[in-house]
Amino acid sequence: MSKIKVSVVSYLNSKPFLYGLNHSGLINEIDLQLDIPSVCAQKLIEGKVDIGLIPVAVLPQLKEKYIISDYCIGAEGKVASVMLYSKVPLQEIKNIFLDYQSKTSVLLVKVLADNFWKIGPQWIPAKADYENDIEGNTAAVIIGDRTFELENKYHYSYDLAEEWQKFTQLPFVFACWVANKKLPDSFISEFNQALKFGIDNKSELIAQLVRQNTYSTDIAAYLTINIKYDYDSSKEKALKLFLGYISKMEL
Repeated sequence: MSKIKVSVVSYLNSKPFLYGLNHSGLINEIDLQLDIPSVCAQKLIEGKVDIGLIPVAVLPQLKEKYIISDYCIGAEGKVASVMLYSKVPLQEIKNIFLDYQSKTSVLLVKVLADNFWKIGPQWIPAKADYENDIEGNTAAVIIGDRTFELENKYHYSYDLAEEWQKFTQLPFVFACWVANKKLPDSFISEFNQALKFGIDNKSELIAQLVRQNTYSTDIAAYLTINIKYDYDSSKEKALKLFLGYISKMEL
């Protein structure tokens, strides 16, 4: 039997999932691939993998989709790694660079701009190193581990998950585990158990990461306070609301 191909986001927030998978017997049954969110999503859409930890904004693009896990990448308030950085306050922003790594963050900032902040900036697709182009009334959405190097660099910073919570009083789901085909119940159960092991053993993982000294952020706070992994009823409600908003947008 061929291995089930799994694409996982290669950010700090997915480390507990990777820890769980790598410490389970399942690791020998899957082909595990590390990607940025947009590539993870594209692989699932094109059928190059069977499971992806994908940005939720691409769910409507999948002809066949199954959310297979009790876990996700979510936040209840500040997520600390999906940010809008600016040198001027929101109402003075005229242009916003959009991070090329995740469609969810791009659409989230547009939902917030239209419905909560009530601003109408020009949207600019970003390329590599666009972080250096935040000047004057031009802001930028930046996501993932790159944000750790930018803490306190800009006079204004807006956490998109926190802004969503202010707007809706709900948490936010950035990515969830999705399959593009029916998979055996036994595999899904084992997969979930592996993810649960990683979540339940975050403290050991955090100790390892702190020793490695790779990340310039408070790893323990980020993985225990900012990132919320349970895909519960409130996050399911939030996801449906977000997908409803983006279904009405001109993409």
